[in-house]
Amino acid sequence: MRLKRTGIAYSGGVSPVLPEQEMKAAAAREERRRGFDFSQYAAEKMKLMNEALDSAVAMRRPAVIHEAMRYSLLAGGKRIRPMLCISACEFVGGNQSGVVPAACAVEMVNTASLIHDDLPWMDNDDLRRGNPTNHKVFGENIAVHAADSLVAFAFEFIATTTKGVSPERVVACVDELAKALGVEGMVAGQVVDMKLTGNNANVTLHTLEFVHSHKAGALIEASMVMGAILGGGSHEQVNKLRVFARKIGLLFQVVDDILDMTMSPQEIGKTAGKDLATDKATYPKLLGLKGAREYAKKLCHEAKEELAEFDSDKAAPLLALVEFITSRKS
Repeated sequence: MRLKRTGIAYSGGVSPVLPEQEMKAAAAREERRRGFDFSQYAAEKMKLMNEALDSAVAMRRPAVIHEAMRYSLLAGGKRIRPMLCISACEFVGGNQSGVVPAACAVEMVNTASLIHDDLPWMDNDDLRRGNPTNHKVFGENIAVHAADSLVAFAFEFIATTTKGVSPERVVACVDELAKALGVEGMVAGQVVDMKLTGNNANVTLHTLEFVHSHKAGALIEASMVMGAILGGGSHEQVNKLRVFARKIGLLFQVVDDILDMTMSPQEIGKTAGKDLATDKATYPKLLGLKGAREYAKKLCHEAKEELAEFDSDKAAPLLALVEFITSRKS
């Protein structure tokens, strides 16, 4: 059943944050100024990651669990977190060959979190990336095991396949990813989010930022910090990218909340209007749709400012990713 949009019009041809013409003009100016083709860059990184993930999680016995893992892992998606991981590595002067295992690991963890989120006792979703959710295809028991297996394998994959990097930096990445997953990261955000669902009349911006800086933002932060560590980044560079990642982690969720309110299931590839139906705490609910869009623009600007003092050519992929996250429609 399609949920009513309560007087809010939406259009697939318009960015959820900025009008399409404004976004296209801004993107064109940015690319002309920097001589950087983000579309080509994103396509190259997506191809690299899809091939690496396909190879990493090959079909083995027992077949059903590997089928379930591959079903969600290879279902598509924009590969934003792996792209951030690789871009952060290259930003500090590293080579992408040394960071691909970590980029694969963050996508495995992200996929696992989506499988969990879609389960009946969590968000109870039937659609993900335009396809039936994992538990709808394989059943709830297999879905849980597939997600857990992806998490476990993510750590194994970093530890056993990262080459040309000191053991100390590999251990630092394992620590970063573990914190992003646990009570200092995604678990903390998810638990508070669950507590607020249906009980958010007095929620504050501070509380909402806590939820999303942990639930969604923690893995985005870990992706960039891991890339910077494996690329040989300095303490200053790692810290700058950590702050940058926190800004875009919040930005990602603000845009996600706007999409849920303003787009159709066909446009975003998953159930739309779910936040309203389940009475979740969201940025449009707290700030209004206009206020949420203004907040997204503010976060976009603040994220870019974190990289202002660095070499513009090296920062170009990260700055373009900020624009992409701001203007995404799915």
